[in-house]
Amino acid sequence: MKDTGVHEAISILRVVVNKWQAPAVTMVSQRDGDPFKVLISCILSLRTRDKTTGAASARLFALADTPKRMVLLSRELIEKTIYPVGFYRNKAEQILDICGVLLEKHDGRVPDEIDDLLTFKGVGRKTANLVVTLGFGKPGICVDTHVHRICNRLGYVLTKSPEETELVLRAKLPREYWLIINDLLVTFGQNQCLPISPLCSICPLFHLCDRSGVVKSR
Repeated sequence: MKDTGVHEAISILRVVVNKWQAPAVTMVSQRDGDPFKVLISCILSLRTRDKTTGAASARLFALADTPKRMVLLSRELIEKTIYPVGFYRNKAEQILDICGVLLEKHDGRVPDEIDDLLTFKGVGRKTANLVVTLGFGKPGICVDTHVHRICNRLGYVLTKSPEETELVLRAKLPREYWLIINDLLVTFGQNQCLPISPLCSICPLFHLCDRSGVVKSR
C-alpha cells in the first residue's frame, strides 16, 4: 500500500468495523473513562481472549475499582476472580504491585506519561500507549500483534517487531489517526485480517493491500 493509501484505508475501516464488537479494553474505556480501569483491563487482556477479559474485568471491578480498594483484596481472591485469564496468578501479583506503587508514589492516580507507566512491573509499550490514548485521550500509538501484522501485510511498514512498527508509525502515520489506529486494526484483525488464513476474498482493503507474507487465504 502506498503511503497515500492510508487515508482511504482508514475511511473504509471506520465503516466496516462498526459491524463488530469493539475490543474489550476499549469498551471499558468507553463505559467508565477511568485510566485505572483501562490499565488493569489491559493487564488482564494480555494473551487472553476479549470475551474472557471483559468478564474478568467486570468481576474484579465489582470488588474493587480503585487502587486503595484493590490492595485490600488478597492475591488469592484476585486470582479466583480473574480466572481463567492467561497467567492469572502472575497477573494477580502484578495488579497488587501496581496498585501499591500507585498509592505510594502517585497518590493513587495513574500517570498519563508513557515513560512513567513503563516503570510499573509488567507494563510494556503496548499497555502504556493504550492507557495514554484510551485513558487520557493523549497522542500515542498502541501497537499489538494485530497492528503490527496488518501494517506489514498492507505494505505500509516493513518491520520485524511491534516496537519497531510503533517507531515507524510515529514517523509516517498522520497524527489524526494515532488515537484510532489500534481500535480499528485490532477489531479488523480479530474478525477479517486473521493471523492465519485471512479472509482476503471478501476484504474491503484488498485493492490497497500488498498481502505481504500471506501464504494461505480464504
